Amino acid sequence: MIWLTAAQPTAAQEWRTSSSLIESEEADAPFAHYSYVNPDAPKGGTLNSVASGTYDSFNPFIVRGTAAAGLSNFGGLLWETLFQQSLEEPGTSRPLLADAMKHPDDFSSATYRLNPNARWHDGKPVTAEDVVWSFNVLKTNSPLYNRYYANVTEAVALNDREIEFRFDQKGNRELPHILGDLTVLPKHWWEGTDAQGKKRDITQPTLEAPLGSGPYKIGPFRPGAEINWTRVEDYWGADIAVNVGRNNFDRRKYVYIQDDNAAWLAFTKGGLQDVRMENSSRRWSTEYNFPAVEAGDVLKNEYPASAYMRMQAFALNLRRPQFQNRDVRHALTLAYDFETQNRQAFFGLNTRISSFYPGGELASSGVPEARELEILEPFRDQLPPELFTEPFKLPVFDTPQSERAHLREAVQLFRKAGWEIKGGKLVNAQGEQMKIEFLGSGPTDEIIAGPYLQNLRKLGIDATLRIVDASQYVNRTRAFEFDMITESLPQTESPGNEQRDYWSTQAADTPGSRNTMGIKDPVVDALIDKVIFATDRKDLIAATHALDRVLLWNYFVVPQYSRPNIWVAYWNKFGIPEKQPSYLGVDVDSWWIDPAKEQALAAKYRSVN
Repeated sequence: MIWLTAAQPTAAQEWRTSSSLIESEEADAPFAHYSYVNPDAPKGGTLNSVASGTYDSFNPFIVRGTAAAGLSNFGGLLWETLFQQSLEEPGTSRPLLADAMKHPDDFSSATYRLNPNARWHDGKPVTAEDVVWSFNVLKTNSPLYNRYYANVTEAVALNDREIEFRFDQKGNRELPHILGDLTVLPKHWWEGTDAQGKKRDITQPTLEAPLGSGPYKIGPFRPGAEINWTRVEDYWGADIAVNVGRNNFDRRKYVYIQDDNAAWLAFTKGGLQDVRMENSSRRWSTEYNFPAVEAGDVLKNEYPASAYMRMQAFALNLRRPQFQNRDVRHALTLAYDFETQNRQAFFGLNTRISSFYPGGELASSGVPEARELEILEPFRDQLPPELFTEPFKLPVFDTPQSERAHLREAVQLFRKAGWEIKGGKLVNAQGEQMKIEFLGSGPTDEIIAGPYLQNLRKLGIDATLRIVDASQYVNRTRAFEFDMITESLPQTESPGNEQRDYWSTQAADTPGSRNTMGIKDPVVDALIDKVIFATDRKDLIAATHALDRVLLWNYFVVPQYSRPNIWVAYWNKFGIPEKQPSYLGVDVDSWWIDPAKEQALAAKYRSVN
């Protein structure tokens, strides 16, 4: 094996066994396992789950095809990353395939050192060559990785265990940290041939079960209908700190169901879905009264999760001509009556969202001051004047009079943008009525969009809802073939390079990116770089406030709501640690099957196993 030569890291660098963007005592403390897990949790049993839609590929890294449940861009059950993002400490990563990392003070590179025990499922060692190959292949073929690691110029194997990642700029504090998120793939498998002697191609979908290094491997499957995962008995990383007390199920089974109502009925009867993360306020409040709940065989719980607060919104596709005017987008925001919908449909359980970074110190408020104002000042002529003088506020529908006032203001904004109500229709100078089609994938979309559609129709807009199956929905949203959708935009407490995938001009034209809205704004692009290259935590907070404020005042989305808790219902067959991670909320991988409980359920309900 021939290794590429490279300049050796400076002696001042020290190997680190954790990587943290938010310094804390917890991040520096000795780490044997996550604090909430049961390190002696038993192994065994099956976790039954439901997946929506269908699948036709075991390759999640390309735009083509729909990857099977259990796979993800960052490893999933099959592959592993160099470090693992902590499940209980925001902005912190712990060793997984690599046992340590280091970087120079100027953040111009990062070096990761592989665990000498890391093995693929065929027994071969995970090598630096695998890491270099994975970086090159993923950055070339995955739109996500291309943007995530845009400032990483190359990965170089220093020896059989150490890999140096080199950057084209200094000062990107997050970049050494997020290189731990790199999924490592087996070069020898992907460059080999299948059972028919055909050379494998990572740029194409595949239904040949790939080789992995993770705690599970693919078992029996039926394309589009079912996939089973089997725990690897001799898994090399079972005793790695992030895995202690986790990955306790011998089997993980996913059955695909197209319709959410069918999935709900399957859960109530048992057997196909053991754990349900509930998103419907109506269902959580009124429908968990079926016999198994009343008998105590299905339990409900709410878990607080600081990471769960996120911007959920009607995303406007700015690629459509009717949304390119800011006054139009502002008018559409004025037409959304959250208060009435929350009271009538959501039992008052939701909280209005007025930030893209809600729930903590990253959310903007008031008017820009101090460092944030310094960041925004050079762009003053490109921004709405009121951004500098008024706090951002969403309309409040608390009286019948307020509804009339908000809709009246919306009409005035439409008129300013060249749209008039004539004959009950909102039309432009050419007499064309404004049309907006909401794209959805199930009954929940009808509940979310229905009242908003009614208000838009009051304004003379031809507003409709089209429900498509899950696969068609995924394909259309990837290709940005919609007017409006409901989008969820999760963030971390340490935003950075991933912001390019959400808001950048480059991402706007990249199929499958998170820039659903198609934002192409030079100010936004500049502020993304301010976030990425923030010099310290205070600078990061100020830059994020500035980006948040600019996104809000441009009305790229119509904000909806969120909630600070995760709602979980489950069949009473599990042992569960007393605590769950307050950051993530729920870690089902830390649960285990209780044989006595499972047998009792099986005796009572034939379908439960």
